[in-house]
Amino acid sequence: MIQIDALPAFTDNYIWLLQDSAKQRCAVVDPGDAAPVLAWLECHPDWKLSDILITHHHHDHVGGVEQLKAQTGATVWGPARERIPGRDQALDDNASVGVLGLDFQVIAVPGHTLGHIAYYCSQTSPPVLFCGDTLFAAGCGRLFEGTPEQMHHSLQRLAALPADTRVYCTHEYTLSNLRFAKAVEPENQHISQRFDDVTQLRAADRITLPSTLALEKLTNPFLRTTETSVKEKIDERNGLRNPTPSAVFAGLRAWKDTF
Repeated sequence: MIQIDALPAFTDNYIWLLQDSAKQRCAVVDPGDAAPVLAWLECHPDWKLSDILITHHHHDHVGGVEQLKAQTGATVWGPARERIPGRDQALDDNASVGVLGLDFQVIAVPGHTLGHIAYYCSQTSPPVLFCGDTLFAAGCGRLFEGTPEQMHHSLQRLAALPADTRVYCTHEYTLSNLRFAKAVEPENQHISQRFDDVTQLRAADRITLPSTLALEKLTNPFLRTTETSVKEKIDERNGLRNPTPSAVFAGLRAWKDTF
């Protein structure tokens, strides 16, 4: 079994640290800054950083890669369709990655960026998903490069994973995302309860992650595009009928961009 902890970076990023205590080896996901990882390694001098997993090319996810690789010799895994600094292994959809004795499936999730990938492992209990900036707790990433149709399809691929899958995204956006979710579905009691719970966590300066796919399906409007309440809200807001779930998603994302 591996232990997963968050190393805070910048103002709202999390670098995920995966630890195999039996072998004193670790891996990190999306180290936008080398400093938090190096500080952890300094406090654990017997541990070795063996692998660096990258989901996409944005600087707040790759900024620390080259320094970490130079100082630790870690293997850098990243999407084949993006320029990733220091990358050793280029990954396409459905590739398999062996890290800390576990096999991670690579899932292509274009939308936030065109080459964005996620890492899913079914060998842990429960399963784990490292999804970068594609799926957030109660939200999703902005469409910097892809289309609404691409992002909607990507989210549907992730939503099809087992409901107990733990969702490790890379930003502390949960409270602001839930404010938007409440505007979309003001009568959704699951959203109201989650908003109250997350408000208390943030007031205590506590992390709101990981989430689960089961919770996301109840409270994340971007995974609820087939729900009548969500579709009616977007139809009303846009003044037209949105005939497909991807059209509903497009309306949601455009609204969230200016929310």
